Amino acid sequence: MLKWIESTGKSEEAAIEAALQQLGMDRDEVSVEILERAKSGFLGIGSCPAKVKVSYEAPDEEPEEEVVPTLAPVVEKPAAPAPAPKAEEAETAPVVPTAAPAGGEDRKAAIEGFLTGLLEHMGAQAKPEIRVDENGTYQVELVGQDLGGLIGRRGETLDAIQQLTGYAVNHGQSKRVRIHVDAEGYRAKREESLIRLAHKVAGKVVKYRRNVTLEPMNAYERHVIHTALQDTHDVTTYSIGTEPNRRTVVAYSRGEHR
Repeated sequence: MLKWIESTGKSEEAAIEAALQQLGMDRDEVSVEILERAKSGFLGIGSCPAKVKVSYEAPDEEPEEEVVPTLAPVVEKPAAPAPAPKAEEAETAPVVPTAAPAGGEDRKAAIEGFLTGLLEHMGAQAKPEIRVDENGTYQVELVGQDLGGLIGRRGETLDAIQQLTGYAVNHGQSKRVRIHVDAEGYRAKREESLIRLAHKVAGKVVKYRRNVTLEPMNAYERHVIHTALQDTHDVTTYSIGTEPNRRTVVAYSRGEHR
């Protein structure tokens, strides 16, 4: 089911980021339509924020069960009243607390518990270290020795661990949280190489005025490409295909930038 929200910000990217934070999604998981571009005005007079429409795929809602009335009401015998507790028992009866809503510490504990069990099951000598950044994203660093097996080819195993953790922690929750899992600084190194690739390809796109389709990448890597080129003039980016062969296209777009 396709759903959408509208968001505003000082710039188009600020409006998009506000929507992503609200949805708990990454840039490549949504489609963006710019409704109004930001205007700075003259000396602050007449300025207006940017307004965007962010669309995303949501799971179909389960239909409500149809209640079919019976032909005749079923009369049940009233249950015998329970005996009243004695005074001493009433005073010492334990009070059962109601379940508290999942907060930051609850999510952190859930992430740590799930990853600890998963790593033990995989036979990996590693443990998770978790922090929450300024955007509310849970940054998880797997710490240990010889973590190459947890990273996998081009980070595929690391991506799988991240996806499993996100599903386990967000399942059944009304508000999703974003979780990034890293090991041995792999994400930062990979991000640097992707940014260099993005600018190199963008230069060729502008020079030859021809679109370039990159190799298949996961959602995180496509997001890096989108972000790296979002302010590059004469270039726009979008994704095509379906997972796991979804690709980013760096396209020539004269006089425009994302």
